[in-house]
Order: sequence, then structure tokens, then C-alpha cells
Amino acid sequence: MKVGVLSFAHVHAAGYVSVLRGMPGVEVRTSDPETDLAGAGEVRGREFAEQLGAAYVDTYEELFAWGPDAVVVASENARHRPLVELAAKHGVDVLCEKPLATTLADGEAMVAACREAGVRLGVAYPVRFSPAYAALRAAVRGGGVGPVLTVAGANNGWLPDGQRAWFTDPGLAGGGALMDHTVHIADLLDELFEDARAVEVYGQTNNLMYADRAAVETAGLVTVRYDNGAVATIDCSWSQPVHHPTWGGLELQLVGERATVEMDAFGQQVSGFDERRRAGVLLPWGVNLDEALLRSFLYGDDGRGSEPGDGEPVRVADGASGLRSLRIALAGYESARSGHPVALD
Repeated sequence: MKVGVLSFAHVHAAGYVSVLRGMPGVEVRTSDPETDLAGAGEVRGREFAEQLGAAYVDTYEELFAWGPDAVVVASENARHRPLVELAAKHGVDVLCEKPLATTLADGEAMVAACREAGVRLGVAYPVRFSPAYAALRAAVRGGGVGPVLTVAGANNGWLPDGQRAWFTDPGLAGGGALMDHTVHIADLLDELFEDARAVEVYGQTNNLMYADRAAVETAGLVTVRYDNGAVATIDCSWSQPVHHPTWGGLELQLVGERATVEMDAFGQQVSGFDERRRAGVLLPWGVNLDEALLRSFLYGDDGRGSEPGDGEPVRVADGASGLRSLRIALAGYESARSGHPVALD
């Protein structure tokens, strides 16, 4: 199987290349020609491919001429659309980094292009494949929790400008922390609630943290009301301390009529202290969520993907799912600007 990686802009691009290179029977080729907006000191293009030990071509057209079976789009958020449409033009399945786009018009155009071309469009939400989420979903789907009343979610992390400066560029990222960290939890709830849909969003943001480093919001709280009666709050802040040993995490507390369940997607780690460096140490272990995501996208639900505890296979988020989580993030921005809740169609 031939798989291409389009752009090294996203911080996850290196991880995708590493996972793909380790998959038996997978041949990887990369391309990253659009480095004009890279920050000072960022390693991109052929040099970055050489560091990863990955084959590289100078243009996207050269990569598609190679005849890939699938591609992964890891560009800046605002540059997703042309690359997804290019994949659709060549009849190639495409997995796109989240959020799907920075505007609803771009997201809808991407979904339409892939539908018309008859190719699969997936959105990279790897937390769907977390064993912690599998256990939470099994508890909810099994009925033991009862109807869901409230959800408190937190997806916090480092300020990402130290790795890729574009994350704090509102034109390229579509915003700041709210755009970056609302959509993961919004997608989990979209998958968990199945046919239930978000009907109202209220958001607040500020940039009191790192105001000297970022012109976008660095903290946010988004409240989402669903038509099944559940109300969710999402802490989407870049609030992880700068020198903390891990980037951040994703946690959910779900309250039902009969029970409360909690999950920590990245809680599989051993903690300790390094006396020589005089610093805390966190060593992760367990499932590689990027690998589970890529296996499911490439091979489908044939036993090589991830299966949650309730027996239902986890599937990669599709374009329609990506649009729904994008709508929640965009409504959060609209609400933060107006100071009022925003109704969703």
C-alpha cells in the first residue's frame, strides 16, 4: 500500500510518518513544498524528511503521480481545502488533520468534492481510539449510566508556538485555543451520542495567559447543549505549564441519572522524578492512538483497528462528523464575540 503525507506543518506529521514507516506492507512518500509561512528556526521540507528517514518529492503533483492509495493532509488548517480537493481530483482517499477547515464554506466544499469523486474523507480524531473512551462508551451504551445529564471536559495543552508558529496565527489556524482544543471533545460527544445533535453553543475566551506571545485567545470555555438534554462544558485552554514534562491531556467526567463515569485519555503513564535534572518525569505507555487511527483508516474494521468494550467498532470520523465539530467551534467564536448563546441548525 502506498501512502503519502502532504505537508509537515502540523505537529502530528512526524508521528504519522513514523507510524506509517513501521507498518508492514506500507510504502511512504512525503512532500512539503509550502514552507513560505514557517516560523524562524522551524525545520521543514526535504531536511525534515531526511531527519525522519522518509522518501521525499518536491511537489504534491509528483507525489500523486507516484499513485498513492491514500494520503494524509497535515498542513496548516487554512490550507486543508486545496490539498483535500487535490486528493479528490486524483481519486485518492484522504485523512485530514483536525479541525476539518477554518470556515464552514471550506469544510462543506471539501466534503462535497470527496463525495462527488467517490473517495473517503476522514478527519484525524485519534482519541476515538482511546481505551479510556472505549470503557466510557461501553458504560453509556450499556445503560448503566442512565440518560446523560452533564459532561465536563478538558483538553488542555502547551502553547504550541514553540514547535509550529502558525498555531497562533488566526489566518492560518482559524483562531487559537478554542479552535485547537474544542473539536476533540466535540467529536467524542458527537460519536458517543450517535443521533443526538448540538443545538446551542455559548463561549467565552481571553488571552490573559501568554498575551505577550500570542495574538489569539489562549483560554476558552465552551458550553454545548444537545437535543438529548445533555449539557457539556469544554475547557479548551493552552494552560499547561511551559516546563511541564507532558504537552497536556484530555479528560471527561460524564454524569448520568444513575452513575458518574470519568476518563483520562492520556492517563497511561508512570510518574517519577529525575534527580539529575531536578525535574518531574512522566513516561507514557499503552496504545499509540495515531497508529490506531491510521490502521482503521487504511484497513477498516477488519480486526486490525480498535474495538471498544461495547463490541461496536470505532470508526474514523468522516467529513460530516468533521463539519459538526467545526460548527461547534465556529459557534463558540460567534458567541464569544456577541456575548450570547448561538443556536445551531
